[in-house]
Amino acid sequence: MRRLLVLIVVLTVVPGFPVHRSATREGGSRAIVHAQEGHPLVGTWHGTWGPNVTERHDVTLVLEFDGKAITGMMNPGPDSVRFDKVTLEPSTWTVRMEATPKGNPRPAPIVIEVTIQDITNRYRSLVGTWTQGAVKGEFKASRDS
Repeated sequence: MRRLLVLIVVLTVVPGFPVHRSATREGGSRAIVHAQEGHPLVGTWHGTWGPNVTERHDVTLVLEFDGKAITGMMNPGPDSVRFDKVTLEPSTWTVRMEATPKGNPRPAPIVIEVTIQDITNRYRSLVGTWTQGAVKGEFKASRDS
C-alpha cells in the first residue's frame, strides 16, 4: 500500500517526471487524457415512433459495431427484428436502418432514417422518421449509458 502511495505522489507531484509525450502539454505540464468512447451508435437506445402525437409505439434498439459493419436489432426478445442493413454517413451523422419483420402475412419492411443529435453527449439521441409500408411517422430515441 505504501509503495502505491509513493508512486501516486511521484506521478502527480514531482516536476519533470517522464510522462508519455501525448499526455503532456507544451512546457511539460500534465494534461488529462480521456479515453475515446467508441462508435457513436453502439449501445442500447430507447424511444418511440408514431404517425402523430397521440399514437406512439415504444421501441428499443440494440446496435453493435464489429470494426467493419454496424449490426443490431429492434425490441430484443422473442419478437425481435434484426436489421438487414445499417448505414452511417459520418459527414452529416445521418443513419439509415432497414429491417424486414417476420410474420404471416409478411409485414411491410421498416426503414428508419435519423440524424444523431448531440453527438458528443453520451446520452445522444436519434431523431428522424420511421416508415413501414404506407405508414410514416416521427422517430425519437436516446441512448442509455
